Amino acid sequence: MATALPLETTGTRSRRGAALARLLEGAGVPCAVRFADGEEISIGAGPPAFRVVLHSDRPLRAGLDEMALGSAYVEGELDLEGDMLALLDLRRALAGRSGLLTVLTFLRNLFLASATRMNRQAIASHYSYGDDFYHAFIDRRWRFYSHGLFADASETLEEASEHKLESMWNGLELKPGMRLLDIGAGWGGVARYCGARGVEVTSLTLAADSHAWLTRLYREEGLPGEVLRGDFLEHRPERPYDAVVIYGVIEHIPTYRRFCARAWECLPPGGRLYMDASASHEKYEMSAFTRRYIWHGTHTFLAMQDIVQELLWHGFKVLDVANESRDYELTMRGWAERFDAAREEIVARWGEKTYRAFRVYLWGGCHAFHVDRLQAYHLVAQRGEGPGRRPGLARRTRNFIRELV
Repeated sequence: MATALPLETTGTRSRRGAALARLLEGAGVPCAVRFADGEEISIGAGPPAFRVVLHSDRPLRAGLDEMALGSAYVEGELDLEGDMLALLDLRRALAGRSGLLTVLTFLRNLFLASATRMNRQAIASHYSYGDDFYHAFIDRRWRFYSHGLFADASETLEEASEHKLESMWNGLELKPGMRLLDIGAGWGGVARYCGARGVEVTSLTLAADSHAWLTRLYREEGLPGEVLRGDFLEHRPERPYDAVVIYGVIEHIPTYRRFCARAWECLPPGGRLYMDASASHEKYEMSAFTRRYIWHGTHTFLAMQDIVQELLWHGFKVLDVANESRDYELTMRGWAERFDAAREEIVARWGEKTYRAFRVYLWGGCHAFHVDRLQAYHLVAQRGEGPGRRPGLARRTRNFIRELV
């Protein structure tokens, strides 16, 4: 039977339990915590929206921060029951802690390691589960592992993914006979949609499973174009493409200057680039949990202000920018719900820890977009006739002084 917790208690467990109860009060909804000895305390009035179930006292000793509680859940030391989005409101009160080793590893990967080698390692790590794992929760028609676009919240993931393709087709002003480069081609949604409309698509991917899937898809459906396995930063086409699309891949390429230089070389004057991505207010901002359990290497959410600056300095015109944060929230909610519905299969094939880590990732992402901790955008840019003009230090200093006088 649940009881109210007296906050003036003695004993180490009681003091830490009281601290946890005060933390849970921050969710602003009725909730409960059940300790390993069976004692349960309730917070707020009414049926609990969620319940934290402790299987030992160790999570209380590890600390009440994002990384400690997230790791305790992945390791099975506690369970989370009920409304995950209500529970995730606790993030406002939790400290974000990145260990020194995590920080140093990221800095080494960013500044000392080869960008292309890090891309290969990070992609191989994240996509090591095989196609079936991701197909258990993403849309089943176009198979996009990036956000769709929703006309309204009642639409399916499949409908939202088709709207995403429509937006890209219109933004790039594609026509039959054109050549399109699809960077990070995934499972061929762009190739199928555009190929059926007479556009020749070159699908570029780093992932071995994706390359095998795409090769089979092109052969079986007779799609125009080709499949290449390689890193975009090393891609040197024999002649420019008419257009380039990059869905949810710029997060793997934090070196925007190199990316824009390659995009410039891959397009003719007037050629268009369509990009969409998850974004953060500050570059390199990411939780320690995500870096440890989900995205390794130098994965970094898009910094819109930085990519726009680089595009302009490389001679691109930015034609369109749209905020799609609500669309990514709805996409990740759809993924999370399908993932939870497939729990038995996922645990049986990939293990309990994998299920728990990705469950936090998917529901946590949905919540992050809802509270503006993350954003999402699409951007359309067009290559100009000549290269851009990157201002040097002297020019920037002179312009700064002029603004002061």
